[in-house]
Amino acid sequence: MKTILFSTAIFNRNRVKFLYGLNQIILEPYYVARNKNGKKVIYGKTNGIKEIKMFEYEKISNIKILGFEKFSPIIPIIPLCN
Repeated sequence: MKTILFSTAIFNRNRVKFLYGLNQIILEPYYVARNKNGKKVIYGKTNGIKEIKMFEYEKISNIKILGFEKFSPIIPIIPLCN
């Protein structure tokens, strides 16, 4: 379910709000992947910070897509071409 919510937000370029541990995060999501330990993660930019951060799925809860808040990515999102 988390992947569907994040994928929808990435496709529509919507910000998302969620709890990461006990902290509330507002994120501009860029992509979903697995880290070097095989855990599912999402990469994105938080408000006011110019760097891309990684968040582990298992620590994420209460995800909400902020449909009224769109963003333009600072890195290009290029579809995979074979």
